[in-house]
Amino acid sequence: MVAILQSSIPYDPSQTRALPGIQPTDMAEWLHQDDAFAAQMVHRAALLKNQRDDVLALCPEAEPAAQELMQLVLRQTYPEATDCALRPDGVRVPIDFANPLDTLCNLVQEDFCILQKHGDEHVLTGAVLCFPASWLLREKFMRPLVGIHVPVDSYDDNIARRVQRLFDGIQPGRPLWRFNALWYDDPELHQPRSASDRREIRDSGRAPFLRSERQTLLRLPETRAVVFSIHTYVLAANQVPEMENPA
Repeated sequence: MVAILQSSIPYDPSQTRALPGIQPTDMAEWLHQDDAFAAQMVHRAALLKNQRDDVLALCPEAEPAAQELMQLVLRQTYPEATDCALRPDGVRVPIDFANPLDTLCNLVQEDFCILQKHGDEHVLTGAVLCFPASWLLREKFMRPLVGIHVPVDSYDDNIARRVQRLFDGIQPGRPLWRFNALWYDDPELHQPRSASDRREIRDSGRAPFLRSERQTLLRLPETRAVVFSIHTYVLAANQVPEMENPA
């Protein structure tokens, strides 16, 4: 178990909304960086090196989208970078154009999922997912939105239609965002879990850690793929005053 905790969270995780819970933001707020940056980046690099098949997947048709995403992230976070990027923690990251998801994994704290339209639905065609919250990339890879969200009980046919319409309407340069709030006994960021092995849902009165994902949706202008990014916060319960844990 690796415990990497933030000291704060930049939104109120108690203000949950009904699914899909989406609200607009802007490109300046698309990606976040926080006080756990250096530790999370070390953990990401170790997972990519030691568990690559668990955290990275890319089908050939998604390679142009992955390249476009890498270029966009570089422009947003490391605009001066050419052959390598200098991170805030002093680490130099070579820009590997042949392996864009590897580069992305080492540039920012966010995980990224690439979704492309196949027929009437968006399908997960690529991802770098170091910090899954109780799901397995290999079970969701190349599956449509409905398949990705099984077995989320609240993700019914009505929500599925609304989410697909939402995906169809996403525009370049106009990201959308939402968040969740999950209580965990274990602060480990890498928590893969099969859909057939569902996690016990804990409440704020019994679990010592709050895990919250800031999730964004953005359309890439050239390939038209939709990028789902995930920035994971883990806080000790006593660091979350709005949802203080009495346990």
